[in-house]
Amino acid sequence: MTTLQPTPAPTTVPGLPPLAARVRAVPSSVIRDLLALIERPGVISFAGGLPAPELFDVEGARASFDAVLAEAGPRALQYSPTEGNRALRDAVAARYTERGLPTDGADVVITTGSQQGLNLLATALVDPGDVVLVESPSYLAALQCFALAGAKLVAVPSGEDGVDVEALAALADRWAPKLLYTVPTFQNPTGRTLDLANRQAVVAVAERHGFRVLEDDPYAELRYSGEPVLPMAALTGPGRVVSTGSFSKILAPGLRLGWVRTDPSVRAGVVVAKQAADLHTSTVDQAAAAHYLAAGRLDAAVDRTRQEYRRRRDALLAGLPAALPPGSRWTTPDGGMFVWATLPEGWDTTALLPRALEHDVAFVPGAPFFPGDPQPSTMRLSFTTYGPDAIAEGTRRLAAALAG
Repeated sequence: MTTLQPTPAPTTVPGLPPLAARVRAVPSSVIRDLLALIERPGVISFAGGLPAPELFDVEGARASFDAVLAEAGPRALQYSPTEGNRALRDAVAARYTERGLPTDGADVVITTGSQQGLNLLATALVDPGDVVLVESPSYLAALQCFALAGAKLVAVPSGEDGVDVEALAALADRWAPKLLYTVPTFQNPTGRTLDLANRQAVVAVAERHGFRVLEDDPYAELRYSGEPVLPMAALTGPGRVVSTGSFSKILAPGLRLGWVRTDPSVRAGVVVAKQAADLHTSTVDQAAAAHYLAAGRLDAAVDRTRQEYRRRRDALLAGLPAALPPGSRWTTPDGGMFVWATLPEGWDTTALLPRALEHDVAFVPGAPFFPGDPQPSTMRLSFTTYGPDAIAEGTRRLAAALAG
């Protein structure tokens, strides 16, 4: 039987001091561990949340790298400002402005993926012992960031209708939090989107209780149905909401290019944290991305991706009624990369995963996404990695595994 074994906990060596307590206290990502297990040929994996590599614009990327190296020469390989390439910062700001959130390039700090943005904000905003409110369920790697910063994580009930605003206000009264973390659009792991009314209500609670909102928004441009919703930062004054974003889902994850949308109240702290982390993000990658955006290729690439991901989302949703046991329910996302399924009470998806792997299909059990009181009957399914035919075969394998 194939079993998923977590990464072993760090061990001590006699005569040497142990690793820092904050590292020893944070578990490895079950998703990253699972990715290592399912790389064998033949497995159809709904686990990874990986963008489809066949949709990457390799020709456009090559042309941009060639142009940057030809035009800038050695300067493209030199150190560069911590805040990032100004042309790329301006391009990110312009995309925010188009979405209804006026932004200047000076407000943007380029990061080595949006994951680094979360780390920088945790470093800049959270002291050990501070309370950070997080959606339940929530993005697993964000939970790791805040835990490494020494935060006390407090779960906020959330569902398909959004954040439970009454519960949020009560928790804010009790805990006096420093921060609320949310993925408001096509959330990882559930795929749900906070509507405008829920966003306004969440921001109003933050204003009354004096905490910041961290709006993690890497999926916003991957919309396949429904109408766009204003970013949360557009619903309040400067400083209340700080945002992160990424080119990983719309350009290529291997570039490791993301950003933090800052303001004067937090910008200096983010810059100092980044200086300590890596001085700056890759000079040549930033320059190539700025060239690519200036050439106008990104919007066409995103349109192609949206069209294909819509087909893949629909294929997964079409296969789930036959794949999951009667009484199951699942989200129907308007975009992003994920569907969140809940099996009937009594099912345990962590226990089911080895059986699924025996049928050469994989998913992510839902329990690790909960900061407290996990729901064992939940699972996350990503629909972006395979075409519709492979997705249909994957759901047939899932049905066989769950029936066995």
